[in-house]
Amino acid sequence: MIFLKTEDEIELMRAANQLVAATLAEVGKAIKPGVTTAQLDHLAEEFIRDHGAIPTFKGFPNPYGGPFPGSICTSINDVVVHGIPSEKDVLQDGDIISVDCGTLLNGYNGDSCYTFQVGTVAEDVLKLLRTTKASLYKGIEAAVAGHRIGDIGYAVQTYCEAQGYGVVREFVGHGIGREMHEDPQVPNYGRRGQGKQIKNGLCIAIEPMITMGSHEIYMMPDKWTIKTRDGKPAAHFEHTMAIHHGKAEILSSFDEIEKFEASCSH
Repeated sequence: MIFLKTEDEIELMRAANQLVAATLAEVGKAIKPGVTTAQLDHLAEEFIRDHGAIPTFKGFPNPYGGPFPGSICTSINDVVVHGIPSEKDVLQDGDIISVDCGTLLNGYNGDSCYTFQVGTVAEDVLKLLRTTKASLYKGIEAAVAGHRIGDIGYAVQTYCEAQGYGVVREFVGHGIGREMHEDPQVPNYGRRGQGKQIKNGLCIAIEPMITMGSHEIYMMPDKWTIKTRDGKPAAHFEHTMAIHHGKAEILSSFDEIEKFEASCSH
């Protein structure tokens, strides 16, 4: 079932997603060599709860194992998605870390992800980050009323594969609203003109997960952590959007993150 959202519901979703954006910015400011992912998780949970929301990932059920223990997913280097925050994971200079965050505020969900640099990162890895982020916006441009879900995946896939990167198949974007994951699924690969039609009121999360090498992945024994099979780095960026007046209106935001990243690079 696809639930199209009303104007009022879109505004509630915007509030939840702006809180996710603010949380990611807070976490991003704390990312540096020597910091543990457990510290980032604690910071995120406190920030979300202080703003009257619930971290949706905490306790999220897993068909293969136990509920997710963290408030955010912290995925370092070759971890594609669902990295579990830990005291053992200490950030090193040159790492990349994707932080995926979800909030439940006033009955509606926000969901967004950003891949951050830790200290000085190799140029080829930075290019992976730039390409993955750019592919997210290619997907968003394709998310217009009258198009189909396959148009989004086609836009992401062709952009990334043309530059030699792998596109993860097993994990996809999704509809979002009262539930964190709603219909339809939104893959990062696909064929133009295929899949469900995009209509006004549709709220979806588009989230390219792109690898530097092969798109093949495997699951760690914790039943959450997903890694690249070849051990090469992966990047992950995600926005939640509403199809509003015919085109995608982004409800989450990277503005604050980009501001402090720009100030750090000078």
